[in-house]
Amino acid sequence: MAAQTIVLNNGVKIPVLGLGTWQANDDPKIVEQAVHDAIDAGYRHFDCAYIYHNEKEIGKVLREKIAKGIVKREDLFITTKLWNTFHKRDNVVPACQRSVENFGLGYVDLYLIHWPISYAENADGLIPVDENGHPMFGDEDFLDTWCGMEECVKLGLTKSIGLSNFNSEQINRVLSIAQIKPVINQVECHPNLNQKKLRDFCANHNIAVTAYSPFGSPNRPWAKPGDPKVILDAPEIVNIGAKYGKTPAQVILRYLVDINTIPIPKSSSKKRIEQNINIFDFKLTPEEIAIIDKFDCGGRVLQFEQYLFFKECHYSTFPTAQNLQQFYCNKQYYCNVAIVLLQLLCCRDFEHLNNFLFFQI
Repeated sequence: MAAQTIVLNNGVKIPVLGLGTWQANDDPKIVEQAVHDAIDAGYRHFDCAYIYHNEKEIGKVLREKIAKGIVKREDLFITTKLWNTFHKRDNVVPACQRSVENFGLGYVDLYLIHWPISYAENADGLIPVDENGHPMFGDEDFLDTWCGMEECVKLGLTKSIGLSNFNSEQINRVLSIAQIKPVINQVECHPNLNQKKLRDFCANHNIAVTAYSPFGSPNRPWAKPGDPKVILDAPEIVNIGAKYGKTPAQVILRYLVDINTIPIPKSSSKKRIEQNINIFDFKLTPEEIAIIDKFDCGGRVLQFEQYLFFKECHYSTFPTAQNLQQFYCNKQYYCNVAIVLLQLLCCRDFEHLNNFLFFQI
């Protein structure tokens, strides 16, 4: 079953469901097999990122599928993301070129600024840290970064450009100078955090919303007893699924599509990959959507609001290295869970979790 498509504000079509490929600490072969199974199941949209360390593996599988005549390049929608150490305007095009070369597909369909913060430049392109193991932030304004993103479009490296993890104020700053408008903002979105205010803002500006962590990452290693309940186990969602002969996961994905987001569930299970795309033969009623809406409790999986300026606060919407470092080192807050996850992505080692998670300055 193929995913339906919508048209972005630049006229480009995007499938409304994709495969997430963040496979931290997994063997790259697992990602290759997941992409192989996804293509066979009807997926044409793949969400990737430089920091996921799997662009080459994904590109290899996609090229093989194209060579066998199973899929055409023009039918694929490949998203990847600019990493934080490449925010300087002059670094954006080379970073995009590197990703395009990794995929070996000639271009990418969507290039996103992964985060609205920058790190100090680092030859390895990962996460620079100081002698105490703290991230070293940069002072690059994402408006300059956006100008570099626009160059990527003009050079034919990507068809579209967009944002990831940006709030409404940050998006407004980009819109104020953009010659090429962002087509998408990718954010965490699931029933416990349905992002209605941000979704409405994006809709008013004709910016689509991609939903990562669509199930609320129930198996996250940093979950705490007081966290919102696992939505996949909720009786209300189970009952809706029983009505349509669908799993709770399928109900949640249908909900996210019905509220006009583009979910990108991650899975390495062939069965779940096939199930996740099998959501286009039913549609939730307004009453069922309202039932699931009630699960919204602002329950973020990544608790980084205080540190990365995702809500109103007295800091500028352009986080500088100085105020980021001040906020990071404030003794009343724990370490930024988002930074922890990014560290783990680079380390590929969950043993580092205890060294970073909830570490107090």
